[in-house]
Amino acid sequence: MARKPPWKKANPRKAAGKKSKKLSPAKKAAAKRSAKKAGRSRPSLVDNMRAASKKKKTTKKKSGKKKKASKS
Repeated sequence: MARKPPWKKANPRKAAGKKSKKLSPAKKAAAKRSAKKAGRSRPSLVDNMRAASKKKKTTKKKSGKKKKASKS
C-alpha cells in the first residue's frame, strides 16, 4: 500500500492539541535556497519540512580562560 503524501495527511501537532511551530529565519532561508535550487520561486511544504527537520548547527566557542600551571 502506498504512503499518503504529506499534503494529504492531517497535522500531527494539531491532533495532539499543540500549536504549530514556526520556522526560524535561518530555516526559512534554507527552505528558500532548496526551492530556488529546484527551480521554484517559493518553497513548498516539502522544502519547509526538510528545513524544519534539520538539526541546529552549533559552533564550538574557544574559552578565553587558560588553565594555570600548578607550581610544585
